[in-house]
Amino acid sequence: MLEWKKNKLLKFILFPLALFYWGMVYWRNLFYSRGFFISKKLPTKIISIGNIAVGGTGKTPAVVFLAKALSKKGMKCAILSRGYGRKTAGTQLVTDGNTRTVDWRNFGDEPTLMAKLLPGIPIVVDSKRYRGGMFLVEKFSPDIIILDDAFQHRSLERDLDIVLINSKDKKSDHKMLPYGLLREPLSSLSRADILIFTKTNLVKPDHLLVNIAKSTTLPVFSSTLDINGFTSFDGNPELIKKGTNVLALSAIADKEGFLNTLECAGINVMKHFDFPDHYSFKQLDIDSISRQMESLNAKIIITTEKDMVKIANLRINQLKIYSISVSFNLADKNRKALLEIIQK
Repeated sequence: MLEWKKNKLLKFILFPLALFYWGMVYWRNLFYSRGFFISKKLPTKIISIGNIAVGGTGKTPAVVFLAKALSKKGMKCAILSRGYGRKTAGTQLVTDGNTRTVDWRNFGDEPTLMAKLLPGIPIVVDSKRYRGGMFLVEKFSPDIIILDDAFQHRSLERDLDIVLINSKDKKSDHKMLPYGLLREPLSSLSRADILIFTKTNLVKPDHLLVNIAKSTTLPVFSSTLDINGFTSFDGNPELIKKGTNVLALSAIADKEGFLNTLECAGINVMKHFDFPDHYSFKQLDIDSISRQMESLNAKIIITTEKDMVKIANLRINQLKIYSISVSFNLADKNRKALLEIIQK
């Protein structure tokens, strides 16, 4: 829950900050719309997957889904991300599609995970998207570049803007930062080409948000976040029976979605170790969790695929740590409709 909902003083402090932030976003978008700020064009097709609200809409699974779907259609794909939280600067090649990443801190947790899940697809991180895009064009000549988390990155033109909306969001959450969760006003949805509600199998979308989405007259799809199974620290599939007592470990924005996913898998969570989004786990964290396992009567730790990437370089000793594998999915007719729009 947002802090301002629980604290009246904080509510009054954050409200004027939200108004200031709204003004900055409004003028920035206006300047781009009127041509005062220039957007550059890359010599290939560009698709952006983004959102207007902070907090775990499922962009990474959506990027993976789209890259796989387009590749099956015979299109050469590449992915361009900012690489949030990385320790490097400039243009960094995460993978050429064949090489494995060694240290996730060079690229960020999400690009590193995508490199693991998408063999054969080049991935680059660069805060300057045009520069990173030109690197991909010159080195790999892709038919399509998928921009990860780029709806607000208007300095680069795109052929299609796909905006994701987390189905757990409430209309009350959709106020401007830092008063609410919005990166920009709901009116900005009109700038998109496609809207997709995510995780609809975990929670039904708020009817008010559904009405707002439909009022844009844009194509609106519903997607699910499906469970594929569990994977060990070494990358092997693992069967975990329903009713098993586990500890949950995550450092993601949508912790509720993670816990709901475990509940859908029939897993009994004894305790959730919740860290800030993109948190870099330390050995002390793993050691502390290890000491608590016995008293909590749990022998297994379940984490996310993104967090497993960051734990991989730590010593886990005899701990049984597994990640839950999930995938973004669309109904067949919606998948077909989406691909038809992209291929126009």
